[in-house]
Amino acid sequence: MSGETRIVLADDHPIVLSGLRNLLSQERDFKLVGEATSGAEALKIIRECKPDLVVLDISMVEPNGIAVSRRIGQELPSVKVLILTFHEDRAYLQQAIDAGVGGYLLKRSAAENLVPAIRAVITGGLYVDPAIANRLFESAPKQGGGLRDGRLPELTEREESVLKLVAQGYTNKEVAARLGVGVKSVETYKSRGVEKLGLKTRAELVRFAAVQGWLSDI
Repeated sequence: MSGETRIVLADDHPIVLSGLRNLLSQERDFKLVGEATSGAEALKIIRECKPDLVVLDISMVEPNGIAVSRRIGQELPSVKVLILTFHEDRAYLQQAIDAGVGGYLLKRSAAENLVPAIRAVITGGLYVDPAIANRLFESAPKQGGGLRDGRLPELTEREESVLKLVAQGYTNKEVAARLGVGVKSVETYKSRGVEKLGLKTRAELVRFAAVQGWLSDI
């Protein structure tokens, strides 16, 4: 990663903000460009600063972190979002993924995992806190609507490679560059793959990828 990663912190607990600020200050390539203690303040600062990434508390008010994430995705899709939360249950994680966030980190493991989580998200990956990833996905559907007799449809090697990278958060253009193929080819492999698996949304693809172990190396 070249250059500085410009970051906004948003949390309604001053002590948490202070701790996050200290963690970021230890990384030479991270630059804190704004702080917020409410959803409305976070949106205002993000619109003004246009950071590379925002670390966002899910439980803020006016509006909450999920609503802020959706607004960011609509207005500033280039801004990556890393959710920070106390919540460990699947419902919150699913909401976050549906809102298009790039990462979901527990506050209790922030001291250890904040920096690697930011680096994973900023490079296009999907980060789910290791403490909850397996438990949250273990009862997720292991098959899409396209599965027959409980068997997994055979994906070609290229279709699987494309779907893995898409599930990890890479754009079609980035997938094409990584695999050395054209963007239209990527779109074709992606379309064929999700059709075989019976998957309709990115969230469904991410759940499937987690069950298959495709996200374990990001």
